Parts: sequence; structure tokens; C-alpha cells
Amino acid sequence: MFIETNTKEFEKLLKDLKDILLNVDQNVPSEVKGVEKILFCRNFLDDMNPEKRSVLRRFIDSILFDMHRVEASDLDFGGAGGLNKFWMRIHGHKKPMNHLPEFSHTEMNILILNILTEKQTELLLQNRNLDFSIEIREEKPFLREYRYRADSYFELDELSLNVRAILATIRPFGSLEFHPNVSKLMNINFLKEGLILVTGITGSGKSSTLDSIIDENNHASNGHIIIISSPVEYIHKSDKCIVRHREVGRDVLSFKEGTIQALRQDPDIIVIGELRDNDTIVAALDVTDSGHKVFSTLHTSSAVETLDRIIGETEVNEQERVRVRLADVLRCIASQKLVPTVDGKRALAKEVLVVTTSVKAAIRNNNTSEIYQMIHQGNEFGMITMEQDLTRLYRQRKITHDTAVSYANQKTRIQQLLASKM
Repeated sequence: MFIETNTKEFEKLLKDLKDILLNVDQNVPSEVKGVEKILFCRNFLDDMNPEKRSVLRRFIDSILFDMHRVEASDLDFGGAGGLNKFWMRIHGHKKPMNHLPEFSHTEMNILILNILTEKQTELLLQNRNLDFSIEIREEKPFLREYRYRADSYFELDELSLNVRAILATIRPFGSLEFHPNVSKLMNINFLKEGLILVTGITGSGKSSTLDSIIDENNHASNGHIIIISSPVEYIHKSDKCIVRHREVGRDVLSFKEGTIQALRQDPDIIVIGELRDNDTIVAALDVTDSGHKVFSTLHTSSAVETLDRIIGETEVNEQERVRVRLADVLRCIASQKLVPTVDGKRALAKEVLVVTTSVKAAIRNNNTSEIYQMIHQGNEFGMITMEQDLTRLYRQRKITHDTAVSYANQKTRIQQLLASKM
């Protein structure tokens, strides 16, 4: 059972935890640093009985559970920058949780290592970084399950951890407010092939949008969906589609391998968690070119930047061929941002590119600079620029004038739109 962090029961858990970690800092020689120190912390855990390790885990689980109570998207702790505190991002603002106790670097290392398996610890020490998922289950009264995406890494020889809460429910596809033409492009019943990209910076909600698209297809069409993620976040329950989840590092070696292997698994839709490198980009183009529907994400803030990033990631001597293939297989790009609203929450702002005949020609001819104006004038196809959508949110009085300008990609254009009369 999880304990809320503002109860007497939690205070007792804290006392037990402090007793377990008592004098651990004094037992670490001052000359022990970096990996050697982490190994020392790991040995400390290995010598600990299961009951004590359970106390450490219950403490972290209670903080993870508390994230949902305060509507936090992220939890951060550990490392020099963490200042011995636990930090949460609540409605877009990251701040320290001063009601939670402070822990030394060594104690934070132990709390993080206690979450990991032996194999995960080996990978963390080898790569100095580890992406993984966390699942906690409530025993009573509701038997709820919560999933989190986690990233552990080294910072100045100490361990740090970021944990992102995965929503227990999926945002309805209709609430994304895509144009009907764009919605059809994303639905396998209307279009059975092609590449569709959801892009945005870290924390922009692109994974949630992708899950909404997957969910819509799962409930509306008969087929086979293969999801390759690092790590697996939301787990889709098969409905009209059979949905497979393959986690990089656990079920498959890499995004590239998972993408290539998917061709032999009779898929209708292949979801690639992220186009991280040239090999994955080429593999995605290959499987799309073979007649499959492929969804993926990139860390870019606009449609034009996405095109330039894909082409720029490939070898110079391959860029011409990639441009032609991308023009042939790409169907849509949705670039999004989560912007703060006047009521202290966040709203989705998006730029949508639909690949028309004119857009195809611009990609092939390396004239991507012309595409922004095509988006601006392409409303009939379902296109919209980020600046147009921010203006819409401002006209609806959901965001302020300053917010619209701050989150725009093109400051001059947003000023012109905001100044114009409806």
C-alpha cells in the first residue's frame, strides 16, 4: 500500500529509512568516487536484507504515487544539481518539494540503485545512462497500476534520476482537434501506408499524442500494431487490433533491429518510438517504402525543421536519395508544444504539415524553405502553422499575448497575426 507523503504513517516510514541509512556516508572512504563509489553503494545494498530494501522501495513508491495527487508530470532527484532535494514539475513548473526530507549524494545513490535490477545496474555503469520503465501496483483499495518512464544518469560522479509519469488513461483522439483530413491520414481504415511523424521538444506531449493515435486505430480497425519503444510507456490492451510492445534493451537490441524484424511479423502499423539516428531513419524509410503504415517521433519544434533534421542526419552522399524517398513516403507531420494557459494549466498548440503534390516537389528539390508558406495557406488540406494555432488559442482567451509570442517559432509572423483583426 502506498503512503501519502503528508501522513503520520509516512513519517514512520521516514524514521525507518533514516535508521537503515544511518552513518552510510561515514562508511564511504573520501577517496572513493565515480563508478567505484557506485559499486560501493551497490555492495551496501547487496548486504542488506529484503525487509530493509523493501522500506527503501516503499519510500520511493510513495513519492511516485504522490505525483498523481499533486498532478506532477516529472520527478527529479540525486546528483549535485539536485541539492539533496526531490523536485517535481507541476503544470510545467519545476520546483523543490520542501515537505520531503533531504538526502546526501550517497543516500540518493542507494535509493536509485535499489530501484534497478542487477542487469540494469551493469548497463548504467557501462553507458553512464539508462532508460527504463517503472511499474507500481496499489494493493488496496482500488488495485490501481501506475507506470513511469525513467532515465538514470551520472552527474559529477553521482547518480541522478528523472521519472516521468505515464498517464493511466489516454487522451481521446478527438480532443487533439485534428482537421478531418488529417485524422483520416492517421487512420489505417482510410490510409494503409505512409510515414506520419509527431514531433516536439522533450516534455511537449508527443508520446501522449502518439498513444492517442494508436488507441484510435486499435479500437477502429482490424490489424496488427507493433510498438518499438525505449522504454515502453503506456501498455495498449489489444482490442480490434493485436498490439505488441517491444522494449529496446529488453525485447530487442535497438530501434533499427526492431524495425527490420517487424517486417517478418506481419504488421499493419509499426510504431518506432523515436528516429534517433541515421540507421533508424533509413530503416523507417525502408519499411514504409514496403507498403506499411509507420508512426514515429523526433525532437524538433516545427515541420520544416523536422524535414531538415531527417535529411541532415543522413550521410552527405545519401541525402539526395533520402529526399526522394521521404517525399514519396511521408504523409503528415504534427509538431506540437504544451503552452501555459491563463488558468495555470497547459494547452496543446500544434503545427500540421500535410504532404501535398507541392510539398512533395519542395522536398525533392531541396526547397524546404518554401514549405512554411504552403502550411500557412493549406487550411483546406488540414494544415496549420504553429503561429496560426497559437493565435487561435489567444483568440479563445486560453493563453496570453506574451505566451503566444514566447512559444512561436517565428516571432515576426506571430506579431502580425496577433495584430490583425478577425
